Amino acid sequence: MIAGRATTEGTQRYRARTSEAAAGHFRDVDRLAWSSIGIGTYLGNSDAATDRLVTAATVAVVGGGINVIDTAVNYRYERGEKSVGAALAELIGKGGIKRDEIVVCTKGGFLPHPDRGRWFQREYAAKGTDGIGMKDLVADSHCMHPAYLAGEIERSRANLGLQTIDVYYVHNPESQLRHVDQATFDARIAAAFVRLERAVAEGTIGAYGLATWGAFRVPEGQPGHISLARMKDLARRAAKGGADHFRFIQLPLNLGMREAVELPTQKVGGRLVPAIPAAAVLGLHPVASGSIAQGGLKALPVWIADRMGKDFASDHQRALQYTRSAPGLAAALIGMKQPAHVQENVALAKVPPLGPQAFAGLFRRA
Repeated sequence: MIAGRATTEGTQRYRARTSEAAAGHFRDVDRLAWSSIGIGTYLGNSDAATDRLVTAATVAVVGGGINVIDTAVNYRYERGEKSVGAALAELIGKGGIKRDEIVVCTKGGFLPHPDRGRWFQREYAAKGTDGIGMKDLVADSHCMHPAYLAGEIERSRANLGLQTIDVYYVHNPESQLRHVDQATFDARIAAAFVRLERAVAEGTIGAYGLATWGAFRVPEGQPGHISLARMKDLARRAAKGGADHFRFIQLPLNLGMREAVELPTQKVGGRLVPAIPAAAVLGLHPVASGSIAQGGLKALPVWIADRMGKDFASDHQRALQYTRSAPGLAAALIGMKQPAHVQENVALAKVPPLGPQAFAGLFRRA
């Protein structure tokens, strides 16, 4: 395995070497320099052709000023992670990039095998490690038992070829709320956090978080809502008086899904605020997924495109510019495989993000 992890010195070295990057492209995130754009690796067929595209795209973006890589063990049945692993081996093996310059994030929770329940029975429940059993599998697809997460961390490390994963997310934990009550859910999250704190101590991950879809964007009382403040409290308890390592959240943000910055869903300090401002109060770093709605955004209204300026090649590029400009955001993730898309997204690193006033006023009609 490739030793090391992202460091302050390494990511700052990467930033300094990316001389053409515009001001604001890199952000200080948990003592690391993160690029404002990260490559996502979710979509695509489970085949060798897609593997090659993902590997080539990852190599290209890291060479072009993007040092944040996001994947998950279940993406394309582990092929997403393995494609990233091949890219890391190429990048670091050639000597042009060092391990400490790149932020690598992955996720666990969903089963990474098409046999799902049968695979879980064979790999986990039959062994009964730490009491894990079929009762811990939800909807034949999701588990966050400590023994399962520990095993999946090892699986991800092997797929990526890395000694240490920089950020490890519990993947869409809110999917369990459709099947278990709140007390059971909280107990499962608390146990997961204890195990993830142990993984940090063991050096297999650097920090952890929750990668969600609706959990932080829907109001309290709505199905699937998760309280950020409650999660941070459980992490502090898991750390047993020390500094906890629950540092990151992931949630959708794009031109058509603006709840993370506009809808007050999180109660912090007696006030209701949107998820991204709430994260800042709680010492969490938000990362945006679905930055261009997985390519599903329609053409922008002319008046919005005009406000964003003329220095963009497409509405997709404008959409990514919107998301990466959200105040307080660590990075905006975007899936990319095709060389033309890689080139278009990497080019945005040379454009300054919108300022806070321009971002806030983008949808304000005159």
